[in-house]
Amino acid sequence: MSSGPLDELAEHPEQIRAVPVRRPGRWIAAAIVLVIAVALIRSVATNPRFQWEVVGEYLFDQRILEGLRLTLELTVVAMALGVALGIVLAVMRLSSNPLVSGGSWLYIWFFRGTPVLVQLLFWYNIAALYPKLGIGIPFGPNLVHPDANSLITARRAAILGLGLNEGAYMAEIVRAGIISVDQGQTEAAQSLGMTRLKALRRIVLPQAMRVIIPPTGNETISMLKTSSLASVIAVAELLYSAQLIYAVNFKTIPLLITVSIWYLLCTSVLYIGQYYLERRYARGARALQLTPLQRIRIGLLSSGHDASASAS
Repeated sequence: MSSGPLDELAEHPEQIRAVPVRRPGRWIAAAIVLVIAVALIRSVATNPRFQWEVVGEYLFDQRILEGLRLTLELTVVAMALGVALGIVLAVMRLSSNPLVSGGSWLYIWFFRGTPVLVQLLFWYNIAALYPKLGIGIPFGPNLVHPDANSLITARRAAILGLGLNEGAYMAEIVRAGIISVDQGQTEAAQSLGMTRLKALRRIVLPQAMRVIIPPTGNETISMLKTSSLASVIAVAELLYSAQLIYAVNFKTIPLLITVSIWYLLCTSVLYIGQYYLERRYARGARALQLTPLQRIRIGLLSSGHDASASAS
């Protein structure tokens, strides 16, 4: 019986040579991107109108750092308010009581339907509607009558405007995470004697975090940048601090570059935190890829082993 071509290849496997597929388009695209990137970097680095020496002078200026501190404070407090409010609104939205569910829907509809800048201005001028704020028993006597102008300062107006607006978006994010968990999980927990609230806290929310964390990280990064809108109500956050400086020395572009550098640094830190937080809650759901640090460590170890093997 004569042997065929497959039998001959099986007898002489060394004759088989794998030829990689050539992709010239990929190299051409990479070359174009590299040329454009080098041209942009060269233009930015050599253009004297950017005034990089002024950027370096004000990058660690005390006024800029104080504005950065206030920006981070607004971001943290407003996000904490938004997350807490979002969880409550999401649970209300999923309630079987139509009044509770309808109240949550109305809140989300209103705050998602109006611009956050308008809400900031509204809270800043709340004293025009309510000069005195009454705190007491509903439909009963007021126990405290604080003055609205002294109670709702510019910073508190910024926190209220940003936090209440964020609560509407977080409510939809949390609701999406909750409904992504199979209903049988809740039913099984209730069959074991857990209350609905305990099942939500111990069973549903930990599983829903895989869906909640990524958009929440994006909302946090967005909040960091949205906090710059507080400059319209004279809150001395990062952007407004820079505006106060260039209103005097007229170095507008260098100070805007300074502000942009700090925003980029802060968002980069948030990106890294979001990446590792997502990995933590993705354990057990999918195979985790190596982190950049793990890849670098493995690369260094493998290069060290190769060097020692070649030396021996």
